[in-house]
Amino acid sequence: MSMKQIILAASAALVLAACSGSTDSAKEMAKDMSAEAKAGAKEMAGAAKSATMDAASKAKLAAVLAMQDDKAKMRYQYRNPAETLAFFGIKPGMKVAEALPGGGWYSKILIPYLGDEGHLTGLDYSMTMWPNFSFMTADRIEAKKTWPADWVAGAQDWRAGSQATIDAATFGTRDTAQDGSYDAVLFIRAMHNLSRFEDQGGHMSGAIADARAMLKPGGIVGVVQHAGPETNSDDWAVGSNGYLKKSAVIAAFESAGFELVGETDINANPKDIPSESDGVWRLLPSLRGHDDDAEKKAKMESIGESNRMTLKFRKM
Repeated sequence: MSMKQIILAASAALVLAACSGSTDSAKEMAKDMSAEAKAGAKEMAGAAKSATMDAASKAKLAAVLAMQDDKAKMRYQYRNPAETLAFFGIKPGMKVAEALPGGGWYSKILIPYLGDEGHLTGLDYSMTMWPNFSFMTADRIEAKKTWPADWVAGAQDWRAGSQATIDAATFGTRDTAQDGSYDAVLFIRAMHNLSRFEDQGGHMSGAIADARAMLKPGGIVGVVQHAGPETNSDDWAVGSNGYLKKSAVIAAFESAGFELVGETDINANPKDIPSESDGVWRLLPSLRGHDDDAEKKAKMESIGESNRMTLKFRKM
């Protein structure tokens, strides 16, 4: 029973008891339903925290993680790939899309892990979004036109013996023939620029709409995103500093027809408390802006990587 169902049932019980003219009965029913609601909330919280991965999948993922290079392994303490993929319920044989896969930090794990029956689609920003970045020259924008083919070609080196199928697209140019066939879409540290440029073309809402169209009924969206303090200003947390507010991310997905079914603190870092003059790139792995300040660089290294929300949504 969902929390909404529990609350509705409790309300109905109170109405029926009141109509029967028994105040005592109403109180007793309210007490019983309150206990049931608490139990239901506890059950939901437990389900959200528990790993939804069977023993065979865990063993395969452990083997894939062990194959990664030392540079990738250095990030495990901050990025927790085993726990994160378990929380999202990603298993071999699934059809998964990964937003902004870049150089393949997660793709190099996902492709061999999804295995011979699995499929991974890389999703880059739309071509209309790139001109918003000041560093994007005309040549760089032109090169982005071949990104899907270029990324697939590079991803062949990440197979590690797997025969998983691989393809790529940009948001807004997905293969609509595959709509409704994906088990999961992952947005891992990929949402801040989508949010930042939402007003310049609906990029965040468009990406979420694409994800919903791609997913099977009941399909999952997994979000790992730099999380800023809810007390910081909305202007600071729009995405240009790398951070978003958890409340804003949840609202964006719920308004698009998703249900939040779980969250976990496995990627949280309480040492990262950014002020409104801070950007996420001051931290590892970028350590931007500390070349001439060894003391500040050491301080940032002691914090580690960013504080991150980890949210699991289901297509309703």
